[in-house]
Amino acid sequence: MTRRIGRLAVSALSASLLGIAPLHGASASPAGAIETRIHALDRGEYLWQPERAAAGPVEIVISLGLQKAYIFRSGELIGASTISSGKPGHESPIGRFEILQKRKMHRSNRYDDAPMPYMQRLNWYGVALHAGPIPGGPASHGCIRLPAGFAKKLFEATELGSFVFVTDDALHSPQAALQLARAHATAPVSRDRTPGGASS
Repeated sequence: MTRRIGRLAVSALSASLLGIAPLHGASASPAGAIETRIHALDRGEYLWQPERAAAGPVEIVISLGLQKAYIFRSGELIGASTISSGKPGHESPIGRFEILQKRKMHRSNRYDDAPMPYMQRLNWYGVALHAGPIPGGPASHGCIRLPAGFAKKLFEATELGSFVFVTDDALHSPQAALQLARAHATAPVSRDRTPGGASS
């Protein structure tokens, strides 16, 4: 797989694909138009409106290009956040992942017992979603850091096996993010893959 995943011509996708709910339009909900507020997020900020979809599968889309995360439940955007991904030489892996392990408090096996609160593992080489500093750009050793409050809420919303898609693309709309992720929904998952040096 090449480093860059994205910019595919997305065809109509089956609503039954991996049990994922149909893609909804980006119309404003009674809870407010979260879509219009995403681009104003500053480092460490996030949006969370779980009432927009009370039940259903959770899908996470990470845009390394924008340093943002989009969270969907049953195809409805319920959250968005700033992130901090892997710094040069320790780039976060891209592609399709599943959450393999969850721990409210985990400590790094490779970096002096560094705390990784609300850890959700993406592979077995130490790459995970977890709470951590968000300095405004890539700064980790491969993990995808989330604001602490957001990491806790996301941890509570996901299950083992939840879908995570990471791309280099700068995804400027939630609709584009979900379409791109679903275009890769059947891509192979290598549970132990990692780029050179990525660990945490």
